[in-house]
Amino acid sequence: MPIPSLVRKALKTFRATQAVERLAAGEGYEGGGYVLVDELGCALNGRQLRTRAYKTMDANGLRRVRLYDARASCLTYLANNGVPDHLLAMWAGHTNVKTTKKWYVKPDVADLLPAAEAWGGLAGGV
Repeated sequence: MPIPSLVRKALKTFRATQAVERLAAGEGYEGGGYVLVDELGCALNGRQLRTRAYKTMDANGLRRVRLYDARASCLTYLANNGVPDHLLAMWAGHTNVKTTKKWYVKPDVADLLPAAEAWGGLAGGV
């Protein structure tokens, strides 16, 4: 899958950080090839990842959101910006477009404004 340039840059920066950690840890570095690891290269489990993510959100004054909700937000954003359904499903790793649309694309009030404007046209206004 293609990676957005912003993400590619962040991953390259993170790779450099991991190289420094690998050198500092010496023989103690596990390095299993995972991206989400601790300072010794051990893969993070879901609880550890959530804990670290929440600490980062708190430290940056951000509202806490579940990591799983971030997935839905991303897919909703892509859908609202014209990405076709079959590509949304592919990006999400789903074989069925209906799964992606039913469980992950969550319109909010602002997303409904174009529909409200369309209704105004139906009622005779333009």
